Amino acid sequence: MPTVDLKRDLLFKAIGKEYTDEEFEELCFDFGLELDEVVEEGDEGVIYKIEIPANRYDLLCLEGISRGIQVFLGKIKAPRYKAVKPSGSMQRLKISKNTALVRPHCVAALIRNITFTQESYNSFIDLQDKLHHNLCRRRSLVAIGTHDFDTLQGPFLYDALPPQDIKFIPLNQTKEFTAVELMDLYKGESHLKQYLPIIRDKPVYPIIFDAKSVVLSMPPIINGEHSKITLNTRNVFIESTATDLHKAKIVLDTLVTMFSVYCEEPFVVESVEVEQPDGSVLVYPELKYRHEVVSVEQINNKIGIKESPERVAELLTRMCLQSEVTDGGKNVKVEIPPTRADIIHECDIIEDVAISHGFNNIVKRIPPTNTIANQFKLNTLCDLLRQEIAQAGFTEVLTFALCSRDDVSEKLKKPLSSSKAVHIANPKTLEFQVARTTLIPGILKTIGCNKKMPLPMKLFEISDVVHSDDQKDVGARNHRRFCAANYNKTPGFEVIHGLLDRTMQLLEVPYTEDKTSAHGYYLEAHADETFFPGRCAQVIVNGKPIGIMGVLHPEVVSNFELNLPCAVLELDVEEFL
Repeated sequence: MPTVDLKRDLLFKAIGKEYTDEEFEELCFDFGLELDEVVEEGDEGVIYKIEIPANRYDLLCLEGISRGIQVFLGKIKAPRYKAVKPSGSMQRLKISKNTALVRPHCVAALIRNITFTQESYNSFIDLQDKLHHNLCRRRSLVAIGTHDFDTLQGPFLYDALPPQDIKFIPLNQTKEFTAVELMDLYKGESHLKQYLPIIRDKPVYPIIFDAKSVVLSMPPIINGEHSKITLNTRNVFIESTATDLHKAKIVLDTLVTMFSVYCEEPFVVESVEVEQPDGSVLVYPELKYRHEVVSVEQINNKIGIKESPERVAELLTRMCLQSEVTDGGKNVKVEIPPTRADIIHECDIIEDVAISHGFNNIVKRIPPTNTIANQFKLNTLCDLLRQEIAQAGFTEVLTFALCSRDDVSEKLKKPLSSSKAVHIANPKTLEFQVARTTLIPGILKTIGCNKKMPLPMKLFEISDVVHSDDQKDVGARNHRRFCAANYNKTPGFEVIHGLLDRTMQLLEVPYTEDKTSAHGYYLEAHADETFFPGRCAQVIVNGKPIGIMGVLHPEVVSNFELNLPCAVLELDVEEFL
């Protein structure tokens, strides 16, 4: 979870009250936070390191924490955030269709008549950094640009150009560089070099201009020096380019709601038109308020308390969720402000009731029913299998449940469309793009990382794979699999075959030569791209194929950077229940 470093004196001034360290630690706990550490830092004074829940983006700065605590203590009411149209024409940012090749989305807003102090300016920059690191996934999903609007001239253009065609003076520099030169300049810079791979290999780089072709920024790398924000900045133009539009909206809403408090008219920001490549126009920031209705009875039952509807509404209001009793006291109607992007389900509302009520105030009670705990049959079977297979000379491994698309398709010589893989919408790395559909890649990767170990390497794993399933409410289903591999100078098909026979003996499934029998197991020749032709068989149990075994195809072996033959067995354990 992220940690926010705040000067104690500034925090107490913003809250309007001083506390001892123990008192403030208790207040943090009551508010759902944790005072992680108290540090003396010379001229900086006492620093409070406060641990923030990962989804509470509104608490990543002094302004958000102090505002939330004041509402929690009942000192102020939760503010109303408004996006207004200017008296004249609205500023516009146009998105070029070229941006679809690199970062297709952009949102924008304008904060007018803001007054910065050194402390609020530092907080403004620090919040952007923290958002970049967590919600924005190190700028890969969203990149924030903030500019001194008085140095610019609208309308603005968000375009994407070849790197050799981009030239401007970057932040804190005195001469112009092309985008190609900037990539060389920043590859040794500790702060910016981590962001270069996001666009380095793209045919075009994103760039934002004003009406006079002045460069505002080259996201997600660097802003331009021309529009740099200073303590004297009065009007701030904010743009966020993104590959994920939803997260871009959250970032923009968070920034403007936190720092519009310093505006001449607090909590009011100016809207900006964003023209899409298809010609449609959207207006940002949205600053949407929405409502949810939650049953009071359900809230009390889930938490284990007995509070009146009025008290439940009061508890939620303390958490910046303005609430009122409806339906004769059966329900509460909860207003979700734009700062609370973490509220996505009624269970999040119930959690806030529990926090506001106080976890220590929940009375411990013995459940009214008696239950006897018992292990799932599937887990019992797997635990027994693990012991026996280990005794047979195989070493257990535990591999990642996520893998790359190539691991379950090209490396196994199969088309991705046939894998029924569940894809991650926004994978952070190329190594974790889909949920695994087979245990074979994980075991082969483990062998590849341990090639210096003595031969033979006999490994096994009993874990879940995931397949897409339209019949399930979540669109996917887990399957428990058993997979074993023998890696040696010779394939060792007989070793894997012996392990299969031993496994069936343990499961009390007899071998049968009668292929019409409804009881027993046998092998049937099978053609599979992953295995060597003529060296592959399906395992048939009770007339149903439940697994596969054979010698891996040489290309599959080499795809996983191995150079010796390998025999593999994979079974669906759930079929034995």
